[in-house]
Amino acid sequence: MSRARVVKEELEANGVSFLAVYLETRNADLILLSEGEDQLGTLAVAIPQEDKLVGPPLSSILLGDRNVTTARVLAERLAKTVSKMALVSVFTKTVSEADAGSILLKLLRKTIEKERVEA
Repeated sequence: MSRARVVKEELEANGVSFLAVYLETRNADLILLSEGEDQLGTLAVAIPQEDKLVGPPLSSILLGDRNVTTARVLAERLAKTVSKMALVSVFTKTVSEADAGSILLKLLRKTIEKERVEA
């Protein structure tokens, strides 16, 4: 991999548009998940946990105070999937964190699949 790859994806749920901007680099992946337009939101970072180790996932919130649970869970999921450091930003305006979680997980999966097809 010589250059970073960027993938954009969109998902509509309950009449609301959710957007993803995914940036893959050699040592880390970053995804911005947002409602309505591309924006930076609550930012979480995670590193993959080795399969043999027992303990809590290694993640933290870097920025923001809304959607902290969703951002951390998605960062941990992405880090495990790609086996490298992951940063996930979650920005919502009208959708609650409880409702946004499942929608953004679908969008994350759709974006990763698209990135792998384009790679």
